[in-house]
Amino acid sequence: MNVKPDFNKNANNAATAPAFLSVWDIEAYYGESYIVQGISFNVHEGEILALLGRNGAGKTSTLRALARMDDPQVNHGEIWLDHKPLHTMRSHEAAGAGIALVPEDRSIIPGLTVEENLQLAQIAPPIGWSIERVYELFPRLGERRKQEGITLSGGEQQMLAIARALCRDIKVLLLDEPYEGLAPVIVQEIAKTLQIIRDQGITTIIVEQNAVAALKLADRAVILDTGSVVFDGSAEEVLENDALREEYLAI
Repeated sequence: MNVKPDFNKNANNAATAPAFLSVWDIEAYYGESYIVQGISFNVHEGEILALLGRNGAGKTSTLRALARMDDPQVNHGEIWLDHKPLHTMRSHEAAGAGIALVPEDRSIIPGLTVEENLQLAQIAPPIGWSIERVYELFPRLGERRKQEGITLSGGEQQMLAIARALCRDIKVLLLDEPYEGLAPVIVQEIAKTLQIIRDQGITTIIVEQNAVAALKLADRAVILDTGSVVFDGSAEEVLENDALREEYLAI
């Protein structure tokens, strides 16, 4: 599965990738543990990609590698976003280039209200959506703008985490287990919101144990097994392939 993207060469012999987001043969480690073992895939602009697999398959490590977080370390391969080499960037540079990671714990800042969490995201450029535009997408946050963020319900905290990402000028939204612990009705509400975000041209990669919900939302799916890509294709194909789901997703 490790086919390098069809890079073009400019006059300076610099590589540029044709896909909006291209991941080629990346490897990532936690200490001595070899977690991501040569993963390659492409994502098109405005697409929702479900990144799936069993626990320990390397999904979260891949998201953190894309966001250029210090742990895990990527020491092989290339990551290109809109012709920019993410693999040469630190995490703050990747954020400036348009990558936003919403972690599983949501990382709502204690002691700050909903609105203060959003304002903090806009302290430095590049600034994305206005806070009022965010409230139009998440009316519930507007109603609770003066409430401390960590006192919100789980679903509302997930909305705040996504809203905070949108307050930056982002190109790719990385979501780690956004449905974790949420009631089905809230899952449906967040899924509808993510469809609206896609319609705004933002590319989304979603890691989710609720694979069926993620596949119903996604355009495409990449399935990982023990740190390697074992499937790259349409979400519909995974939904229709019982053997594939049973072998790699246990559903």
